[in-house]
Amino acid sequence: MNQNKHKLVLAITGASGAVYAKVLLDKLNALQQQIETVGIVMSDNAKDVWKFELGNSDFEKTNFKIYATNDFFAPFASGSAKYDTMIVCPCSMGTLARIASGISNDLTTRAADVILKERRKLILVTRDTPLSLIHINNMKTVTEAGGIICPASPSFYSKPQTIEMLAATVIDRVLDLCGLEQNSFRWGTKK
Repeated sequence: MNQNKHKLVLAITGASGAVYAKVLLDKLNALQQQIETVGIVMSDNAKDVWKFELGNSDFEKTNFKIYATNDFFAPFASGSAKYDTMIVCPCSMGTLARIASGISNDLTTRAADVILKERRKLILVTRDTPLSLIHINNMKTVTEAGGIICPASPSFYSKPQTIEMLAATVIDRVLDLCGLEQNSFRWGTKK
């Protein structure tokens, strides 16, 4: 294994915001020279939301392996596989709650539990509003356990012209958190 290459898990849940997952997959494809592997787990609800919101099934065309939600033989279901980062994008409040409670009832929550116990990087791209106190407390619990809450709150100072460009303002932050090198808008610098 090349020590400089990343091993990533991407979980896509059924929260609204499939465009975030699409932009993330597109950008990960473009950054493959920095990546050893990406394992994807996608819920049935996530597939339905993708089809509804984006009008296609392009997730089936990804270059990365998609694992079934109940496949506990997936390599990232164990810490010994040494995946360094997990991104849940978009992250539903139900998935957040199960991760915060340590409930490993599917591959997404098991992988998140593994990432946290191994003290590796867990990034939850939460996508809901408004937030209840339960949501906030679950975010606090995950943060105290070492996870990163990165809300899908786009920025506008780069003057995005399309929905995908707007979603990229969030995804670029996620990729920065992963430690991947990319060209993106940087505050205080000229394009």
